[in-house]
Amino acid sequence: MILVSWDLCTREITILCHQLTFKFLHAGSYGSTLRYKNIERVKAIGKHSLLGASGEISDFQEILRYLDELTLNDNMWDDGNSLGPKEIHNYLTRVMYNRRNKFNPLWNTLVLGGVKNGKSYLGMVSMIGVSFEDDHVATGFGNHLARPILRDEWHADLSFEDGVKLLEKCMRVLLYRDRSAINKLQIAKITEEGVTVSQPYSLKTYWEFSSFHNPTAGAAGSW
Repeated sequence: MILVSWDLCTREITILCHQLTFKFLHAGSYGSTLRYKNIERVKAIGKHSLLGASGEISDFQEILRYLDELTLNDNMWDDGNSLGPKEIHNYLTRVMYNRRNKFNPLWNTLVLGGVKNGKSYLGMVSMIGVSFEDDHVATGFGNHLARPILRDEWHADLSFEDGVKLLEKCMRVLLYRDRSAINKLQIAKITEEGVTVSQPYSLKTYWEFSSFHNPTAGAAGSW
């Protein structure tokens, strides 16, 4: 499973791959200014799930508060069961749709992945409560530029290393098309054993393409 998310307005990216690996931009914007460069947009939920979000940071914090209450109540039953990614995805769908019906939506697009009982799960929820599952999903600008790459190159037996390379390729394509984005990323992986989140690292880029030096060459008109 692979997910790609890129939001040109808030300049975030969240990517989920075959072995449930998240990769996302480590930044947040204040208006048109890329002010915060150490924002984490991924969070482990319970024992089996990993949540990533693009959009408003404050709304994402509100969603995390809801989920903290949900997992706390689930743990209090102490019945040997715990919420899996499918249950949390369904819960988030209802939350987002409920807020949309109150004309006060939570301004986020959420991606929820996880592994439980040997089965991986990937779902997405929009800010108005539209949700679905797929092998790879994208939000924001990633729908237009990243998913065509994923449709061509993703396959079910993709290794973790190849999945990361594919995600970085998608990230690089998106990064080149957003003048205010940064190339500082994190990667998080979830398996049956648990969640691991890497330290931020910089994506290697190449800026010597001729079209970058003279982007208006060959353009029609005086502009």
